Amino acid sequence: MDEMSSSERRPSGLCVGANGGTREVLIGNERERQTYYGALDLLSQRLLVQPHEKGNTTGTIEYLKFLQRQWPEYRLLILWDGASYHRSKELKAFLAPVNDGFEADAWNIHCVRFTPNDLRQNSIEDSWLQAKTWLRRMSGL
Repeated sequence: MDEMSSSERRPSGLCVGANGGTREVLIGNERERQTYYGALDLLSQRLLVQPHEKGNTTGTIEYLKFLQRQWPEYRLLILWDGASYHRSKELKAFLAPVNDGFEADAWNIHCVRFTPNDLRQNSIEDSWLQAKTWLRRMSGL
């Protein structure tokens, strides 16, 4: 799971799925900075993207709740960078009741930190890089 911010002035973008199909993605507040949270499901190769006001603890918790709704019957393994809001007191307070009563190897949401911006460890960084490159190229920057 990760987040990306964009300050490009394009009202929409184009995503290419694993099956080669494309889908237009509308970009909110296109004249301002926009943050997107995303998670790559490594088993299905599905990328789940959701816009948020900014990358912070509140957005992170809301995105984790979103992921829980996608797979309510599964435990989640979250692999992410070391952003301060990924290890905040508020996030730990959110995770405590979610994982209460379970040993660490059976937590409902298990979070593992990677080095920030390391493509070898954090596979979604490549997706963000491709999205930002496409936006820059299409907006003439």
